[in-house]
Amino acid sequence: MAASAYSVSLFTDWRAPGFRQVWLKRRTDQPPADFPWAAPATVALHPVPGMPAVNTTEQFGVPGPWHERLPHFRAEFTPSSGAELQSEYLLPRSAAVEALAAVDGIRDTVSSVLQTCEVRTVAADAQWLSPSYGRDTVALHFTWIEDTDAVLPVVRRLEEALDPFDARPHWGKVFTTPAEVLRGRYPRLGDFAALARGLDPEGKFANAFVRGVLGD
Repeated sequence: MAASAYSVSLFTDWRAPGFRQVWLKRRTDQPPADFPWAAPATVALHPVPGMPAVNTTEQFGVPGPWHERLPHFRAEFTPSSGAELQSEYLLPRSAAVEALAAVDGIRDTVSSVLQTCEVRTVAADAQWLSPSYGRDTVALHFTWIEDTDAVLPVVRRLEEALDPFDARPHWGKVFTTPAEVLRGRYPRLGDFAALARGLDPEGKFANAFVRGVLGD
């Protein structure tokens, strides 16, 4: 499925087994995507069920520059639903099926505060603090309702379910993974910390969060 187009996104609300939508994005010099597992959409869709599609990227194979097609939402509009929190966990692609089964096992908990969940794959890279460092990756993205008190306990439960798969949280989204656990999931984090100390010995670009993650 992930190889059926240049970019493939699977969406579900976890209220029932299976995916609700699949978004395929291809280069114009590639043949049309062959995706026999689902019928083509007949109307424009929003990743969040029930939301109008007016803010989404133009659909139905209309060509355009990459920066207007790879995002799901038009740059001039509020992305996603607007009122939301987000989390994303990136884990080895080889663990995708087991990880999805683990989330399905707590489906009722997750769906209680979820707007939509996106599943996509990412190639390995060599950036020290990238959640895709050193491994082909599957990314599980969650768009939550805008209610921190309700969302944080679900995030913690989700992280417990994904812990066996060495899940790395997206640095810029909501997560509760302890710093000591994070440090163990980035093989080059010690090298990054040494580089940061060399380039910024007085810690001008650090804050409490960064110091906690880097171990001072």
